[in-house]
Amino acid sequence: MGPGRLGASADTFGGYRARLVERLREQGIRDLSVLQAFAQTPRHLFVPEAVRHRAYEDAALPIGGGQTISQPFTQARYLEALRLQGRERVLEIGTGSGYQAAVLAAMGAEVYTVERIPELAETARGLLDELGYGDVRVRVGDGSAGWPEKGPFDAILVAAGAPEPPPSLLDQLDPDGGRLVVPVGDRELQNLVLVERSGTEFTTRRMMACRFVPLVGADGWGRE
Repeated sequence: MGPGRLGASADTFGGYRARLVERLREQGIRDLSVLQAFAQTPRHLFVPEAVRHRAYEDAALPIGGGQTISQPFTQARYLEALRLQGRERVLEIGTGSGYQAAVLAAMGAEVYTVERIPELAETARGLLDELGYGDVRVRVGDGSAGWPEKGPFDAILVAAGAPEPPPSLLDQLDPDGGRLVVPVGDRELQNLVLVERSGTEFTTRRMMACRFVPLVGADGWGRE
């Protein structure tokens, strides 16, 4: 799956995209499918026009609604941790602009994504459809509760900080090696955590410090 059309600006930003991929490689990202997906996905189309000139910086950027598009290195790091081979069923919590869902689709994943802010979900769905990622399923709801009727999932990634790995999401992991990546900590600073499931057993590994917006929901920081 890939963009149906990037528009005339694709060539303009191609060099910036290549430099971002090289920067990710220099920072230790080795998974070729992750690097190729970043090389294919037009991040500049997923950010507001006012910050488009910064689209390929290795930085989080505002996308409206008090939300951000995550730093590329952080995204690449936890995509690499999920060890995706292609065609896995993946649940994303926090659709935001839709960029990460597009990267997952470029990696061959079957993508389900949940966004709590209706305006962001609607914009992301429209852009994903326009760019040829029409197979990405977008839902408005409490991301901390997941999407149980579409589970179990081979991989779940959470783009918001939680006080602990959400129990509802752990329940929706495939018992045969399902992986969850989630920022765990307080509202200001978290550690990226990888949880792997084998039957009813869960193993947890801390990966790196990070900073995400809070996960709002029943299995997160409660409802606003």
